[in-house]
Amino acid sequence: MKTALIAGATGLVGSHLTDQLLDNEQYSRVKILVRKPIEKNHHRLEQVIYDYDQPDLAAVRADEVYCCLGTTIKKAGSREAFRKVDLEYPLQIARAAKQNGTKHFAIVTAIGSSTKSAFFYNRVKGEIEELLKEAGFERLLIFRPSMLLGPRSEFRFGEEAGKVIFKAAGFLFPKNMKGIHAAKVAAAMIWHMQKEKEKGIRYIESGQMQQFPVNSSPK
Repeated sequence: MKTALIAGATGLVGSHLTDQLLDNEQYSRVKILVRKPIEKNHHRLEQVIYDYDQPDLAAVRADEVYCCLGTTIKKAGSREAFRKVDLEYPLQIARAAKQNGTKHFAIVTAIGSSTKSAFFYNRVKGEIEELLKEAGFERLLIFRPSMLLGPRSEFRFGEEAGKVIFKAAGFLFPKNMKGIHAAKVAAAMIWHMQKEKEKGIRYIESGQMQQFPVNSSPK
């Protein structure tokens, strides 16, 4: 039986991932890092109060660590604040996890992530990917979804408009470019993490995640 830890458990992918891990009998405990307690109860769930700006790094301890942290520049308020959430915090979690003995790490970045991208968002995503490759995990899984579909707690006009376009003309887009439901991303993360013989660094593109069902996870 394994222990999993999720950073970003209250986000779109993270919330699906939490539910799917709790529904998976291979995990004896699912730990989530939260700034304050959330209304979710399960006998295998452990809520760990965690302050990313004054972190208790010893708390980042599990067999498998999943990072689903992410925001937008608009929500963060500035490029610097965005970089903190999407690069500095994930790097903090990764380094603490490695220090505490974690061998398997997974992160959600984005389609088009590259340090050479013309777009700031994609450059930051590319930077965290490169930094994590240097962390020395036995297995590093990098998931690059296209536009995420599914209900969010906050309204994002650009994303909502994009969802309408994808639903109306999704058949015109290449598989990697089609919007993908967050539950599929979560299911893909669990499935690939459970492939014990899959060592090293692996990139999982959006099109590869489309095969997973929305309402289930591998057992």
